Amino acid sequence: MQANKRKKLEKYGWKTGTAGEFLGLSPDEAAYIEMKIGLSHSLRDKRLKKKLSQKELARLIKSSQSRIAKMEAGDPSVSIDLLVKSLLALGASRKELARMISTTSHAA
Repeated sequence: MQANKRKKLEKYGWKTGTAGEFLGLSPDEAAYIEMKIGLSHSLRDKRLKKKLSQKELARLIKSSQSRIAKMEAGDPSVSIDLLVKSLLALGASRKELARMISTTSHAA
């Protein structure tokens, strides 16, 4: 959240923090969720850059369009290994995957 927006909200009595703080997550749980969200967003971005529909990606990885939608939405039923497998199918390198996992731009 931008600092000016945070200050404005706090000025009016709102409390700010991370989703992890709100949900009472341990640092490990928050890191896990953050990684999954980062991979989910990266999957969508990579699919769109390849100009593939969800249905086309589903065919590529032998899955369903609804599963791809769940993957991109960060659904808790989706495993990290399925996200990684899908990203590899889209041509992501190990280096790119490492960057996706280590980036903490999505607060959990």
